[in-house]
Amino acid sequence: MTYQSTAHPARPAFPADSLHRLGGALRRFFKGIARGMMTASTAHNRYEQVQRLQAKTDVELAALKIRREDIVHHVFKDLYYI
Repeated sequence: MTYQSTAHPARPAFPADSLHRLGGALRRFFKGIARGMMTASTAHNRYEQVQRLQAKTDVELAALKIRREDIVHHVFKDLYYI
């Protein structure tokens, strides 16, 4: 004789692999926000540095060995090679 049961094995309400994927998605989301904030902060700092250098006189710039037309290149020299 064969016995059958209608009871199913207990399944977790939220599978572990879904939780793992959700954790990865949240990490990527917050990393993206942090990266955006860092980029904005760095861009703002560089913009302010350009403004400070442009506000200097030609004599002050000469003392720093920077020509007025080279201010932007001086500020961004670590990002671009021209």
